[in-house]
Amino acid sequence: MTNIAVVVLDTLRKDAFDKHFEWLPGKRFENAWSTSHWTVPAHGSLFTGKYASEAGVYRHAEMLNCDDSVLAERLRNTGYTTRAFSGNPNISRQFEFHRGFSQFEGSWRLQAIDRNLFDWDKFIAKTERMGPQRFPLALWKCISGDCSTVPSLRRGVILKLRDMGYGSKSVDDGAREALSFVQATEFGEQEFLFLNLMEAHSPYSAPEEYQTVTPPNISGLNATMDEPTDDPDRIRQAYDDEVRYLSNMYRRIFEELKKEFSVIITLSDHGELLGEHDAWEHMYGIYPELTHVPLCVYKGENDTTSSDETVSILDVHRTVLEVAKIDADSRGRDLRKPIEAREVLTEYHGLSDRHYYALKNNGYEDIDYLKTELRGFAKDGYYGHQTFDGFEEHGSGVEGDPRDRLKDLITQLAVIETRDDVDLSDSVKQQLEDLGYA
Repeated sequence: MTNIAVVVLDTLRKDAFDKHFEWLPGKRFENAWSTSHWTVPAHGSLFTGKYASEAGVYRHAEMLNCDDSVLAERLRNTGYTTRAFSGNPNISRQFEFHRGFSQFEGSWRLQAIDRNLFDWDKFIAKTERMGPQRFPLALWKCISGDCSTVPSLRRGVILKLRDMGYGSKSVDDGAREALSFVQATEFGEQEFLFLNLMEAHSPYSAPEEYQTVTPPNISGLNATMDEPTDDPDRIRQAYDDEVRYLSNMYRRIFEELKKEFSVIITLSDHGELLGEHDAWEHMYGIYPELTHVPLCVYKGENDTTSSDETVSILDVHRTVLEVAKIDADSRGRDLRKPIEAREVLTEYHGLSDRHYYALKNNGYEDIDYLKTELRGFAKDGYYGHQTFDGFEEHGSGVEGDPRDRLKDLITQLAVIETRDDVDLSDSVKQQLEDLGYA
């Protein structure tokens, strides 16, 4: 059986990929599109083979609790050993993205929100005025509470050392832990591996040895509503520093994966706005800088080829199924075979309540338009999409009125109603806030 790996380089722009990942072999799809502009719905599509609005994994429904079997479940049910490592708190047990994985590991961010760890963020928030006496109290709670004592204490020490400025040269968003995970794992002959690497995601703080500028402060939606508090060029350079670091780390990870996996699919779930359209980060619209993503399929070749076929991250779902010889529904197509020209959709489902009320609390008014749903489509070098105040086109070649074609495509979606989300712990909220998700 074929060992399959899918690696998501979270928040990696297509142009940044082209600049820093020239070393990555395989077939590169120059016209690849995400189904969405941010992590949860994009991964919902990746794991279900459906648009997020059809899977019910998007705004107000960020849990992977859809009724159909997801990709890892289908693979596990046919005998695959399924493993995952995630650096993103959105792709975690708390949001049920561990479904189907026999082994699900995470970076320090996920370890911080693990149900078996002491909730340090909540404790710190409640005891910040207690002074030094809170430390023996924390020790007692770790020992006597319903949590894993030693890992909880280790997490507390790491947080304290970071507060004191130690260890900055070795801190990243999980790439080094992912490398260690891959190196330490004894893979068998029927394996599926999923990785999510977060280095390109804000807060754009690369390890010190990679920094060419001091890491900036960036709050994407606030900067979009007003303007960045830091110099825009500094923000862009800090993002580039992170991508350069991500490239070097992924090169090491990829070399390890090549030893065990016959098929390695590398992609981004979405891009990032770095001032284009007067917007920042990735919670504003479905502009091409957000939805046009890198996608590369490696099948053992040492050279690099390219394809101009219009593809979607939905095609990753279908490709994995086909490699594993699993018959299941998917909107995708097998990326190993020629793909007939067709439109692929992108979706913006409106701003979540977390973001909406965060903006309100920061004094921004007249922002109800941010809850508007938007959609777009790509085909043969063309991309047209709805914006908050109209319709924007990139490229050419579409016959007729693209607005009418988009309406036709939308009517073909089997949209389901969103479900209520689970209440989030203070620790989860803190990690999401640090990444700009709250």
